[in-house]
Amino acid sequence: MARSAKSSATCLLYTLCSGIQTTLLTPKCPPKTPIATLLAGNFHLRYFSAGSAAARLREEKEAMWKESMEKVRNIGISAHIDSGKTTLTERVLYYTGRIHEIHEVRGKDGVGAKMDSMDLEREKGITIQSAATYCTWKDYQVNIIDTPGHVDFTIEVERALRVLDGAILVLCSVGGVQSQSITVDRQMRRYDVPRLAFINKLDRMGADPWKVLDQARAKLRHHSAAVQVPIGLEDDFQGLVDLVNLKAYYFHSSNGEKVVTEDIPSNIEALAMEKRRELIEVVSEVDETLAEAFLNDDPISSTDLEEAIRRATVARKFVPVFMGSAFKNKGVQPLLDGVLNYLPCPTEVSNYALDQTKDEEKVMLSGNPAGHLVALAFKLEEGRFGQLTYLRIYEGILRKGDFMVNINTGKKIKIPRLVRMHANEMEDIQEAHAGQIVAVFGIDCASGDTFTDGSVRYTMTSMNVPEPVMSLAVSPVSKDSGGQFSKALNRFQKEDPTFRVGLDPESGQTIISGMGELHLDIYVERIRREYKVDATVGKPRVNFRETVTQRAEFDYLHKKQSGGQGQYGRVIGYVEPLPAGSPAKFEFENMIVGQAIPSGFIPAIEKGFKEAANSGSLIGHPVENIRVVLTDGAAHAVDSSELAFKLAAIYAFRQCYSAARPVILEPIMLVELKVPTEFQGTVTGDINKRKGMIVGNDQENDDSVITAHVPLNNMFGYSTALRSMTQGKGEFTMEYIEHLPVAQDVQTQLINTHKAAKGTS
Repeated sequence: MARSAKSSATCLLYTLCSGIQTTLLTPKCPPKTPIATLLAGNFHLRYFSAGSAAARLREEKEAMWKESMEKVRNIGISAHIDSGKTTLTERVLYYTGRIHEIHEVRGKDGVGAKMDSMDLEREKGITIQSAATYCTWKDYQVNIIDTPGHVDFTIEVERALRVLDGAILVLCSVGGVQSQSITVDRQMRRYDVPRLAFINKLDRMGADPWKVLDQARAKLRHHSAAVQVPIGLEDDFQGLVDLVNLKAYYFHSSNGEKVVTEDIPSNIEALAMEKRRELIEVVSEVDETLAEAFLNDDPISSTDLEEAIRRATVARKFVPVFMGSAFKNKGVQPLLDGVLNYLPCPTEVSNYALDQTKDEEKVMLSGNPAGHLVALAFKLEEGRFGQLTYLRIYEGILRKGDFMVNINTGKKIKIPRLVRMHANEMEDIQEAHAGQIVAVFGIDCASGDTFTDGSVRYTMTSMNVPEPVMSLAVSPVSKDSGGQFSKALNRFQKEDPTFRVGLDPESGQTIISGMGELHLDIYVERIRREYKVDATVGKPRVNFRETVTQRAEFDYLHKKQSGGQGQYGRVIGYVEPLPAGSPAKFEFENMIVGQAIPSGFIPAIEKGFKEAANSGSLIGHPVENIRVVLTDGAAHAVDSSELAFKLAAIYAFRQCYSAARPVILEPIMLVELKVPTEFQGTVTGDINKRKGMIVGNDQENDDSVITAHVPLNNMFGYSTALRSMTQGKGEFTMEYIEHLPVAQDVQTQLINTHKAAKGTS
């Protein structure tokens, strides 16, 4: 802008100078008027007009991007297992022209749904990984993420909702509000995601959308009302009545792509008017403009009602309820219209970043493509061409070949390839702007990293990552495949924050931890399929400990003569338990007065006792909370050595250990359960069976929150047991507290198992 203004000024100067005499000799202009004054005046006028043009251009550009952002929707489809999420997404893609054939989730034709691109997903008929796609509906660009329903893959839902502006909560018209519906709804609340509800499967026997609506109000605490009424149910399900526009929709042709609009059938007109009045009442409770019109008995037009529903939905005060049957191709197009009409565009959602230069001060992002680049890596995947990183752009523009800075690591990275995802297919693009979800190849980062253009140091708030609840021991069958096995575990750990890998230092086993049995089974299966490594899976060894309960004396002479220099060392003293609450696990004290044992050998004696304490004689686990006191001993002028005293200490420990009445300690876990009150009795009974001790029981809305101390050894497989006890509605967290002595019968059983294992090895 400044350059064009300056060039204008230069032209003006030339014009003025060329006719300067004439100008100064005119009677209107006194001879002594300074040229600078004339120039300044003219320059100011020209500069002002150039500035106005630039301002207008900027305003036009801003209006253009605002209009383009208003035509974008980022939505997720989430629900309980088997509610029809993937089937619904398949129909959405078909009606928007992204795919040209419909395939079912468990397709007999062997193709399977577009969004379930993994072989395992097609075989099992479940979604394992969230898949992203995009489509166009009525000039609007809709970015969709289809998420898994199973609780074991909850991180996929978590990270999808973290980056989305709106969501569709799918509910089954027969099953109603189920356990995972509650979990998914809780996740939507956590990330303040506005949502629509879609009651699916109205064609099924026992379908009752009004029962489901009541459950959503009671169990999910939704302030909701139906925006549609079904025309018939079960086998008689024909179409829908739109309560906003008061029109009936029927879905004709083989795949329901032809939507026919008619007047409302007379037999359900009364019901439709009653439900419309209920809709207006419910929205009026949360929207002042509509409330005013409703209380004044003013006529409420379709536009007034639609705008009020949009305001209330975007403000997360209302959940409009749509209906249909995705499998029977009915109700999907009006749902897509609902996404455009009621869910927010990227600029209507408040997104915050943390400014690292100002002690993590909260900064609201404008969502402007003209701003500084701010993007979040929310999902990683190993693709055919290396690591594929899914990014949500919150501000600015991302171009192929540009440089961006990973704020978490400080590395500057060039973008070699930028793509838009369509399930497992990709389309190369040159640039993407704020509000879009894209993927980039060839950048090394972790899930949750923030990228900027380097001019700002912003990081996006992290997503909630639940702690793993179950572990398994895994090892490759063939030793030759160890490299591939490690590669697989490293990759899965990077892709999935809830999948952890560790090494048991005592048993040397590789321990994998995750969200449940299915979660870990899927990873073991993926190791086999994707890396051609067969793995054996076993229950991991619980980290037991041993300790002593009373004082025991030792007096041991280690004497060995075998020609040449012999070995001689005598140690006398006692072992005793450390006082409760002692910070140290092992203490050694030298109380010898005089030089019965030369001081140079004392470290070797301590080392011997420490080594002996690494493996107790009961079940071979480390001995803790023990104090060894050395009171006397004897040495030989020639035959004593460090090795002799170290061996004397090891044998002395073994000699007195059984006299100190050793016991086995087991890890005790603090288990917190959240279950619906109706299952409280069953769950507490099961905790008692597992030798747990209940230490707290509180009420939280319709749920009971139970706190208990339970031995870890009795908690394996608990996630599956809890699900079956609570119809999948219970959830629990578990963390280590301390090691405590096991019961006498358990101790005997553990010792016998250890002896048997030693006998066979």
